[in-house]
Amino acid sequence: MVRARETREGSPWRGLWVVVAKEMADHLTSARMRFLEFLMVLIALGTIYMAIQNLRAGEEHFLFLKLLTTAQEPMPAFVGFLGFLVPLIAIALGFDAVNGEFNRRTLPRILAQPIYRDALLLGKFLAGLFTLALVLTAIWLLIVGMGVFRLGVPPEGEEVARSLWFLLATVAFGGVWLALSLVFSILFRAPATAALASISLWLFLTVFWGIVAGMLAQVLSPVQFGFPQEILSQANLELTLARLSPNTLYAESVLALLQPAVRALNPILPIQLHQAILGTPLPLGQSLLLVWPQLTGLVAATILLFALGYVLFQRQEIRA
Repeated sequence: MVRARETREGSPWRGLWVVVAKEMADHLTSARMRFLEFLMVLIALGTIYMAIQNLRAGEEHFLFLKLLTTAQEPMPAFVGFLGFLVPLIAIALGFDAVNGEFNRRTLPRILAQPIYRDALLLGKFLAGLFTLALVLTAIWLLIVGMGVFRLGVPPEGEEVARSLWFLLATVAFGGVWLALSLVFSILFRAPATAALASISLWLFLTVFWGIVAGMLAQVLSPVQFGFPQEILSQANLELTLARLSPNTLYAESVLALLQPAVRALNPILPIQLHQAILGTPLPLGQSLLLVWPQLTGLVAATILLFALGYVLFQRQEIRA
């Protein structure tokens, strides 16, 4: 016990913010990040301009929320692009976070300083998360400014609050993929392998997991006699399996936050639909209660993946 105390003195988080500052500077000045930022700005300007052209035809409630959700052929809504681009940006920020240090042979030199593995790994994760949050906040401000300039009206307080919660949900969604890419960066020494593994899993969860969830629901909860209870049970099981993907959790969060008229995310019975006041927007507090499990799931998935990466990194042997 005495030797353990002598070999590791002081806080394990010493040097954390030094790592965060250095990694953020590297991210913000890298060529790949500049390319992704330019791509996001270009997409934001295009989609928001097309949405404004549709909204100016008549006065509607929640105009600024509709800027994010209005689509016009051939371009989807801005939130559709975010669901596609945010995982790619998060993966680009984390796929070589650890194995890049191994390949450059700089990791032993860093750990030779008064910086423990705890601070190094957490600093790299926080730097990627802060960089992602900074980029998304800049895009959000650009959209709000463009909306005020083109529509000529300021956003309402509830619109600002809902869009801020949407921004937090997007950052949490990106945090899941950032933590996942960090895990693959620890598992694989080759950055190309880590990037390929991260993108492959993203493609599987984005394209194929919904199909797999439907097939599993039919096998685990088959409809034998066509009773409504059987159909409802299968639909609930399919939705539960689909929610194992962060894409589904994020899509449901965006749906309830940016469309206040949404009153339920689960399958509902006709009698429940009849009792609901259709078309009446929910208050922000009720919408948050509706998506609180989804938001909690995104945060929990991020924490679990980072904890997995932390355990793997602590067990790795690092030689000079």
